Amino acid sequence: MFFSIDESNGVAIYEQIVRQVTFAIADETLKVGQMLPSVRALSIELAINPNTVARAYQDLLADGIVETLRGRGLVVCSGSLKRCRDQRRSMIAERLKSALTEALHGGLEADDIREIVDKQLNKLDGSVARISDAGNLSNPSEVK
Repeated sequence: MFFSIDESNGVAIYEQIVRQVTFAIADETLKVGQMLPSVRALSIELAINPNTVARAYQDLLADGIVETLRGRGLVVCSGSLKRCRDQRRSMIAERLKSALTEALHGGLEADDIREIVDKQLNKLDGSVARISDAGNLSNPSEVK
């Protein structure tokens, strides 16, 4: 399973689930027609309240990322790939903007920031696991 929860990172747990599903679709680890785990199954696996998973799923439904398949569960919608890629780009841009703003407020010059970013990118390149490296969801089902 590609879900992982970090209770200490300051991001609400339901939002972490939304982001991870969005990123998995953008990375094509989750494909159109693939089912998400049930609320109950995911809440047990992550040891979190089922209402938290339900909230994440409601947000994904509202954003048109997933749809309900009557009697079966939630599946990834057609057209969600582009939407998820756009959302992933937007989320990352916002987080970078926040870090860059903090660096500029802290007195760093643009060249210093570029040097730090380049150094960190080089350091992380190849050492960070991608969502697609974790494999697919357990018991994935394709809608035929």
